[in-house]
Amino acid sequence: MSDRTTPWPGDPEEPDPVPPPRPAAEPSDAELRERLAAAVDAVDAPDAVFALSRAGRRVVHRGGTAPPPAVPRDELRYEIGSASKTFTGLLLARLIRRGLLTGGEPAAACLDPGRPTGPDPVTLAHLITHTAGLPALPRDFYVRGLPAWRTNPYARYPAGRVAAAFLRYRPRHRPGTRWCYSNFGVAVLGHAVAAATGTAWADLLAAHLLRPLGLHGTGLRAEDTKSEATGHTKDGRTPVPPFDAGGFEAAGAIRATPHDLLTFLEAHLDPAGADSEGPEDLVAALGAVRTPVLRRGLGHRHVHTVGWFRHPVEGGPMYFHSGATLGQQAFLGFRPDTGTALAAVCTRRFRHRDPFVTTAYELLAEL
Repeated sequence: MSDRTTPWPGDPEEPDPVPPPRPAAEPSDAELRERLAAAVDAVDAPDAVFALSRAGRRVVHRGGTAPPPAVPRDELRYEIGSASKTFTGLLLARLIRRGLLTGGEPAAACLDPGRPTGPDPVTLAHLITHTAGLPALPRDFYVRGLPAWRTNPYARYPAGRVAAAFLRYRPRHRPGTRWCYSNFGVAVLGHAVAAATGTAWADLLAAHLLRPLGLHGTGLRAEDTKSEATGHTKDGRTPVPPFDAGGFEAAGAIRATPHDLLTFLEAHLDPAGADSEGPEDLVAALGAVRTPVLRRGLGHRHVHTVGWFRHPVEGGPMYFHSGATLGQQAFLGFRPDTGTALAAVCTRRFRHRDPFVTTAYELLAEL
């Protein structure tokens, strides 16, 4: 990874140039529908929706192995799991652009003001870039969650336990020196940001992202059961209860309609057009989260931004993030070079050699 010990959200030392849109033969809507229909069939889930935006025009295909629900599948809200981190990254970037935070705040000081932080504290920037030295989950998570492992283990680990587990944890590596994907770390980030701003996470999300972007079908909790997609176990037949993220809201609690997810992605494709009247700090944040802030692996081939994985494709780059709960999966991605965004969701729990993410990834990479 980068030699920098403090990843800085949205302010890289050497920004990568974003190539201009490449000329290409535009696929017709009929061709796009055919591709989306094939993708939905390949997923093999009770419900699946593949929603595509290409140069501003949308094409959506819905289907599944279960009988169609009363509400059209593309109007239901789906659990997007870890893809929620793309919302968290954008929210942090906007708070930084507004001057409410810097990204360099020690998380422990946010959660416990006056607490000594030491010479190498874990900062908000470390948490969002998975470089805080934290494990994927707190050490006692499995013991706490075991009684509800097949239903809602995260619900048994509330906010207070997440913060307490962080404050007593001692990272094995100096923050900023190693990358390790961590739901724990991003969950801590949410609580630290809420504490630092004196505002609940749900309120921050609504005020700074959902309302400005017009995401009226997006939230953190299940509401009217008729509007919520029902997840299923690996067998694709047994329903599971709505996901409860417990104290891990910032890491995986978002649920949204496919149309809202497309709106979210379209804002990343065209930050200046996200809101015709401004606000400048949101436009700046949308641009910031497309910028590489961390490179790792042999030859630095693995590139990360604030909230997104970034892979090279022909004409690229391509930005994406997947997510899963106990009964649903999601894939979000966009390509600035072709003006393409893809939001894909399904209602079957991830299983060995599951085709969902591969199908969505390959579709976006080819378009």
